[in-house]
Amino acid sequence: MKPIRFIQTAAFVLILVGCGQQQKTSEAPLVEAPPLTAQEERDLLEQATGIFGALPDVMPGAEGDTPEQIALGKKLYFDTRLSVNNTQSCNTCHNVNEGAAGVDNEVTSAGAEKARGARNSPTVFNAGYHFVQFWDGRADDLKAQAKGPITNPVEMGMPSAKAVEEKIRSIDEYTPLFAAAFPRARKAVSYDNLAHAIAAFERTLRAPSRFDDYVLGASAKLTNEEKRGLKTYIESGCITCHNGPLFGGSMYQKLGLVNPYDTRDAGRFGVTKDPSDSLMFKVPSLRLISKTHPFFHDGSVPTLSRAIELMGWHQLGKKLTADDIASIEAFLKAL
Repeated sequence: MKPIRFIQTAAFVLILVGCGQQQKTSEAPLVEAPPLTAQEERDLLEQATGIFGALPDVMPGAEGDTPEQIALGKKLYFDTRLSVNNTQSCNTCHNVNEGAAGVDNEVTSAGAEKARGARNSPTVFNAGYHFVQFWDGRADDLKAQAKGPITNPVEMGMPSAKAVEEKIRSIDEYTPLFAAAFPRARKAVSYDNLAHAIAAFERTLRAPSRFDDYVLGASAKLTNEEKRGLKTYIESGCITCHNGPLFGGSMYQKLGLVNPYDTRDAGRFGVTKDPSDSLMFKVPSLRLISKTHPFFHDGSVPTLSRAIELMGWHQLGKKLTADDIASIEAFLKAL
C-alpha cells in the first residue's frame, strides 16, 4: 500500500505543479503601448511646442534683482522670527529644503498659533511666472503676496507692518544686510523692502523639468509612456485651462464649469464681490503636481489619479477611462 500511496501523492503534486505552471503561462503578459510613429512624434512635438513651450529662463522682474537682495530674501524666507511667536517662517508652509516641492503637503496649513487656513498652500516654485498670486488672485505679484501671510492673524500672526519693521530693526544682523540690499533707500529696513527681498529670492525658485528638454529638441527625455500620456492629455481637453509653460497659472476658471463642485468657498467673488466671479479660482500650475498633494483649493483630494478623474468630470464633463487617467498621470509625473 505504501508504494501506491507514494505514487498517488507524487501524481497529485505533479498535477498541482502542472496546474501552477499552466496558470502562469496562461496569464497574458503586460503589453507596452507601441512607440509613436515618426509622424506622430513630429506632430506631438509641434503641438507641445505651440501649446506649452519651455519654461522661460528668467522670471518676470528678476532682471532687477541684485545678489544682495536675493541673499537677504533667502534669510528672511527661512526666519521664524517673522512670526508673532518665533515659530513659523515662509518655508514652514512652502518648504523648499532638500528636494521638497515648495509645499507642506497638508490639507490646509497650520499658522503660528496653530489655527488652520481655509485653503491649500500652493507651491512657491515657479510662482513668479503666474499672472496673479493666491487662489483668488488678491495679490498682483510676488512682492504683494509676500506681505500677506506675515500679518495674517491665521498665518504668521504679526500685528502690523510697523511691528514687523520694529522687530527686524531690533535684530542687529539685519541692519547691514538691508543697507547692502537697498543702498539708495532713505529707510532701508522697511516692510516694503522686506517683501521686495523675499520676492527676489522666490524669483530664483525655478523648477524646469524633462518636459522642457523635450520641447527644446531632446525627444528621448520623455519615455514612450509619457509621450502617449501627453497625447492623451491634449486630446482629452486638459489644455483648455492647463496650457502655457506652466500648464496653468495664466487665467481664472470656474470650478465646476460643466458639473457642479461642492464647495462653500466662493473663490474670487470674496475679493471682487462681483457675482460673475463666484467659484472662480486661479487655474493652478501642474508643474511639480506629482509632489504637491493633496490637491484643489481645499486640499480635499489626496491622489493625483483622483484629481485627474474629478477634473475630467467637473471641468470637461467627461468620465475619463482608467487607462486615460493612468496615461495622463504618467505624463504629469514628467513635470
